[in-house]
Amino acid sequence: MIGVIGLGFVGLTTATGFAHRTSHPVWGYEKDAARRQVLQRGEVPFHEPGLPEHLRLYLGGKLQLPDSIEALVKNSRVIFICVGTPADEQGKADLTFLRDALREVLRLVQPGDYKVLVVKSTVPPSTTATQVTATVRECGFEPGRDIGIANNPEFLREGCSWEDFIHPDRIVIGQYDDRSGETVEKIYQDFGAPIARVSLNTGEYIKYLSNTLLATLISYSNEMAMAADHIGGIDVRQAFRILHQDRRWSGQPAKMSTYAYPGCGFGGYCLPKDTQAFITQSAAHGFETDGLRRVLDINREIRAHTVAKTARLCSSQESVIGILGLSFKPGSDDVRDTPVKYLIEGLLNAGYSKLLAYDPLAMAEFRRHYRYPIEYAESLNETLDRSEVILLATAWPEFIAAGRTIAAKKYVDARFCLDQESL
Repeated sequence: MIGVIGLGFVGLTTATGFAHRTSHPVWGYEKDAARRQVLQRGEVPFHEPGLPEHLRLYLGGKLQLPDSIEALVKNSRVIFICVGTPADEQGKADLTFLRDALREVLRLVQPGDYKVLVVKSTVPPSTTATQVTATVRECGFEPGRDIGIANNPEFLREGCSWEDFIHPDRIVIGQYDDRSGETVEKIYQDFGAPIARVSLNTGEYIKYLSNTLLATLISYSNEMAMAADHIGGIDVRQAFRILHQDRRWSGQPAKMSTYAYPGCGFGGYCLPKDTQAFITQSAAHGFETDGLRRVLDINREIRAHTVAKTARLCSSQESVIGILGLSFKPGSDDVRDTPVKYLIEGLLNAGYSKLLAYDPLAMAEFRRHYRYPIEYAESLNETLDRSEVILLATAWPEFIAAGRTIAAKKYVDARFCLDQESL
């Protein structure tokens, strides 16, 4: 039923884990003959707690490691491809092993024998939708009709891969079509984890979203440690340990995950001024915090990006643009350095003068702080009725509840707060 091609760190964990957690027989194939022989003896050529004993437990029974790929293709309906995708000299993912594996499999698939090919290797977003589907067609098959296509990113930590696989926190399936996604989902139905079936590009993107965030957090911490050394008198170890006592790490009062979420930029009184002040102080002590400078750069760039997205929806510069939300965050009437300020300025500078704004709490404060030549609506309904394009700039619950009505118009959800599945 299940085939796994490529028995390295990810592939061997996947094959053995499926043998352990599902009722399906599993076939695993390793092209490297020397590694294959080691595995066939029940030995794992790398350190991974829990994996060796389970490999020996299922080897020769639920888990078969044949000498040929022909046996795997013949006996598998769903084939997971777990080959390496190393970086080339230009930093691009080298997809040679992936393409070779696909062609080897497709060479052996008989007409009418529907199989689902699942890319579990880490590949850049759009790889499955473009290159994998192209390879399938080159080999004489039509994706979705003759061959199912999906991707299934892994979230395994070295040294913990066995536990991560059999007790996952989430399972992501990027699907070419529903049939492909449903087939893969059935394999995971007893894993006890939330399963998200998404587009092919989204599935691949989620893997990179995870890894790049981790890389960013590490580099941020290192930059701050270097800045501390230059400023002097700072116990970095103690400071970071106290940072970790912030209730937001455990979800109180606001989850830290709410900060790892896109929008139209941060504002308010503290974040902009404190970030700039630390950059300036660090530079005064001889260390340039380039990472933090980029934080402020990106905060400016997302505003311009949001303005451009909104302008593209307008039929002309005479279009009425309804702006929903004026405070820098919901639940507050604070408009100091609110991102909406810069969105309004950007639209006005681009020649869009018919702006109609509404906020359930912060309109009086906004009018007091800023003297923009814009109109203010009395209600959400008035804003929707009078506007050609809607720019949702603050995630007030009132706006989220009206998601279907907003989505009936041309709109930009600058806070990514409207649930697309329920619209």
